Amino acid sequence: MNRILIFDPFAGISGDMTIAALLDLGLDESWLRSFVAGLGLGDVEIHIERVNRRGIAAPHIRFSYPPEKAHRHLRHVVEIIDRSAAPAEAKERAKDAFRRIAEAEARVHGTTVEKVHFHEVGAMDAILDVLCVMAGVAELGFDEFRMRPVAVGSGWVDIEHGRYPVPAPATLGILQGLPVTGTELKGECTTPTGAAILATLTGGQAPPPQFTPGRIGFGAGTRDPDSHPNVLRIFEATVTGAGSDTGDDDGTLWLLQADLDDMPPEYAAAAQDALLAAGAADAVVVQLGMKKGRPGLRLEALTPAARLAEVETALFAGTSTIGVRRWPVERTILQRAVHQAEWRGQTIRWKTVRLPDGSTRSKPEYDDVAAAAHALGMTPFAVRTALESLGG
Repeated sequence: MNRILIFDPFAGISGDMTIAALLDLGLDESWLRSFVAGLGLGDVEIHIERVNRRGIAAPHIRFSYPPEKAHRHLRHVVEIIDRSAAPAEAKERAKDAFRRIAEAEARVHGTTVEKVHFHEVGAMDAILDVLCVMAGVAELGFDEFRMRPVAVGSGWVDIEHGRYPVPAPATLGILQGLPVTGTELKGECTTPTGAAILATLTGGQAPPPQFTPGRIGFGAGTRDPDSHPNVLRIFEATVTGAGSDTGDDDGTLWLLQADLDDMPPEYAAAAQDALLAAGAADAVVVQLGMKKGRPGLRLEALTPAARLAEVETALFAGTSTIGVRRWPVERTILQRAVHQAEWRGQTIRWKTVRLPDGSTRSKPEYDDVAAAAHALGMTPFAVRTALESLGG
């Protein structure tokens, strides 16, 4: 049985709406206050009130703190995140969210990630929002996330560089690859911070086709338009049955890819192991012919959205690459089952899959085959041949 958190941003999403929805879902308010107090970010006060948005009662949250004047670069935000007392996984997800914002801003303004100034999104609000959300979902025990289409709104928004159409350019850049809706709604429904939280946690993955809903949380936005309830809805869901142990019941994963021509090939195996240890569903190494005739390697990792930040970090840390490509992919998964059987005093696990025509095929797990071969003084190939003659 899998337990996941589903985002339903039918009226959009922002950082404060997400924290409020987590509180409504069951996140302890005293935990949140203690967490913020331990971040070392100065005199931050939390204001929480219960409001009503077009008939839906929901918490609304805002932070207050001494005014700030400095514009930060990505490295300054990363330093703040690293200094915080947040759990390691929450820190990595928070840094990934801000990297997404920086990359989108850099593309819009024709500059580099290192030179991007964080204006609205670099303010203390955004740092608090992202850190509290990433730590909050961990506190509630969620590590898998899905989303329904996110409302972006319409009209115009005033930002640091002037007046821009909704969705703002950076917001739209962050939402690349994610399903969007709500273009008939007036105003800015989704902020860059909200978009980055959604992209980092869900990767655009849709909810599974069948699930059982559990607790539900609503988080109120600041505006209260006449047209719709300005709230974010989130809810927990459990999934049972075939495929529920993979974290990708709808078949959607992310593919990370990096090409290398300056790393000794003997280190590729260690990098591959590191990707799998970080949570990749699979990782491969492929030989390439690079430019100028140089031999090279391509590392690819198939990764659930919930482990995207960790696997990308492992790829940068374990190789010489200076860039990683990523895009969502889909796969079809056959229904599978595992059973054990005794053979010559050895326990062998068999994996059985059901094909679309209803037929099945089985194979013994290699690790068990190798262990049996060692114990019986046989070769692994001989053990597998003998096992397959029995038909599992």
